[in-house]
Amino acid sequence: MAVGFVRPARLDDVGEIARIQLTTWRVAYRRLLPRHVLEQLDESFLREQWAEAVSAPPSPQHRVLVAVEQNAVDQAVQEYVVGFAASGPFDEAALAPGEDHIGAGETVAAVTDLLVEPRWGRRGHGSRLLSASVDLWRTDGYASAVCWAFDRDAATRKFLTSAGWAPDGATRALDVDDMLVPQLRLHTLL
Repeated sequence: MAVGFVRPARLDDVGEIARIQLTTWRVAYRRLLPRHVLEQLDESFLREQWAEAVSAPPSPQHRVLVAVEQNAVDQAVQEYVVGFAASGPFDEAALAPGEDHIGAGETVAAVTDLLVEPRWGRRGHGSRLLSASVDLWRTDGYASAVCWAFDRDAATRKFLTSAGWAPDGATRALDVDDMLVPQLRLHTLL
């Protein structure tokens, strides 16, 4: 029987987090981002970035959580890191172009990443990651949260809107190798 749970990321998780990010981006975003950009993503660079995020976050409110699926096989328990979520206070990365609400970090949490590897999808891991994040945000005293999503990423938008998130009207376009990729920001009250 499979059991899913969420826990804080540990330094020994960063290799899996980087692998999940790389795999998920290459599968989920293959029609959104240029192929050569996805092929050039460097797993060792991602691993270094996640090691920093896990071992030396900028504040206690910056967190990386992992979703774990645990299976009992022949009386042995196997655990797999299958997804992750990263969040922190609202900061410059959460701003829309021309927006000046940097002080919102005191009451607004910002999701920077929320990914579940596609082969582990539709098993509740994303919902568990989001729920655990919300619990931590409430403990930290946040009143709301925001998350940027690619405009054409229907799966992420559907997931977040089914959990009560809604577009807040803010948009931006990421310049990915001279290709503008539109994003919209979603928000929710906690």
